[in-house]
Amino acid sequence: MAATEKDPAIIEFARKLANTPWCDDYEKMVSGVLYNCLAPELVQGRFRARRMMHKYNTHFPDDATPESLQADREGMLKQMLGHIGKDPWIEPPINIDYGCNISIGDNFYSNFKQVTLAGSSHIETLVILDCGIVTIGKRVQFGPSVSLYAATHETGVQSRRDFVEYAKPITIGDDCWIGGNTTIMPGVTIGKGCTIGAGSVVTRDIPEFSVAIGSPAKVVKKVDPVPDT
Repeated sequence: MAATEKDPAIIEFARKLANTPWCDDYEKMVSGVLYNCLAPELVQGRFRARRMMHKYNTHFPDDATPESLQADREGMLKQMLGHIGKDPWIEPPINIDYGCNISIGDNFYSNFKQVTLAGSSHIETLVILDCGIVTIGKRVQFGPSVSLYAATHETGVQSRRDFVEYAKPITIGDDCWIGGNTTIMPGVTIGKGCTIGAGSVVTRDIPEFSVAIGSPAKVVKKVDPVPDT
């Protein structure tokens, strides 16, 4: 269910992010309130994100070295996302809604997978629908084809006809490993030190230092906690 009022704390957090298409509907969007996704500022924000995605996903100069490619990609991520920590490595392609609502800590890694069907190949991608705030901690690793869906809709038909939607934040704590083909749904918090098994659909919060698998994902065991760094 959508919130009925703007969230001052979330709005204050969003003011620290880069590249935001600020407007009344943006404040509603990150607050979880019903908003108009066709507001001109939001349309331009998504357009900018798609231009940046294309640049990132196709950038591989003939004279690139591992070091130069890493530096180029890190620079583009800083232009694309709300916040990115040190030493990120996101294997392209990446698909995002806005980018500005994504905050990622140091040493993030996201993998990829090449698939061949009927003689043609494509690369499965990281998808982050960041209409809500998406916060990813330090030393987090994603397998191939992970999807984070902060965007959602009402089940009533008329609001969807009217292009009205809402969003819920997603939070992933430090030192998490998210297995390939995992989907994380709106409003979910995954505590630090968790492992989510490949192919899982995470529909509710997962407590710290847990291993969870399945659809919907359920905790199957705990692991030893480690101190914060």
